[in-house]
Amino acid sequence: MKTLYLIRHAKSSWKTPGLSDWERPLNARGKRDAPFMGKLLAEKGVKPDIILSSFANRAHTTAKIIAQATKYSEENIDVRKEIYMADSSTLLNIIQKIPNEHTIAFLFGHNPDFTFLANQFAEEYIMNLPTCGIVQIVFQVDNWSDINTENGKVASFEYPKKYFG
Repeated sequence: MKTLYLIRHAKSSWKTPGLSDWERPLNARGKRDAPFMGKLLAEKGVKPDIILSSFANRAHTTAKIIAQATKYSEENIDVRKEIYMADSSTLLNIIQKIPNEHTIAFLFGHNPDFTFLANQFAEEYIMNLPTCGIVQIVFQVDNWSDINTENGKVASFEYPKKYFG
């Protein structure tokens, strides 16, 4: 069995004109939500074997914060440019190439494609994966290369507004 956590980056700031999209940092709400969601995962006993992150500042920062909360070494985060602006089929291809020795994987990135990808495995439609939202998908396979929409199922869906209103 393999478990994937799709994690959308925390809320980012638009305060600095002239920054490229990938340079935008987290805003105050993002800095509140990322540690909270990391703590939520840690309290559930979730510890990743591998973390893959978009190279965008907001995604990588979110990944570092949640890695710290789940006792995963920040230095081992696999930062990838191709996750940024990837469509759901590209994301699925990235996931299928995760080394099989890893059972639990965290993938940090962006909408709309994280929502599109999550819905391929959801029994109930997910309208939107909000910032710092986490979708847990469980696959009944031994190899990441074997995952597809027939053998994966959304097991949980968490997001900050569930807790902060």
